[in-house]
Amino acid sequence: MSSTKKVISTTEAPAAIGPYSQGIAASGTAVFVSGQIPLNPATGSIAGDTIESQARQSLNNVKAVLKAAGAELNDVVKTTVFLTDMNDFAAMNAIYAEFFTENCPARAAVQVARLPKDVKVEIEAIAFI
Repeated sequence: MSSTKKVISTTEAPAAIGPYSQGIAASGTAVFVSGQIPLNPATGSIAGDTIESQARQSLNNVKAVLKAAGAELNDVVKTTVFLTDMNDFAAMNAIYAEFFTENCPARAAVQVARLPKDVKVEIEAIAFI
């Protein structure tokens, strides 16, 4: 069985800030979205100081990469949320619930020591289309 790997790239999400792709579509059925931090793709700046504004932008960035791959949030089967402070979990979760309203994907949420550009949150996703 041969597999195909297609790089997903969009200007509607921040450009990669290292040697990685915004997303990868594998064999036309799975999309792996790299961790999205809360950078506004239009300005390159961090979307606010609060966990709410940062979580919202991170999820909008995930959504944009999915769209570029021909997928949507309803196709997501797994996410991982990285937080620099687990005390932000409830506030992040409230924003997350605005994006995933039913048939929610499996999820892990972990606290990490530090994230790129010292943001508060980073979110990655796996979707099947």
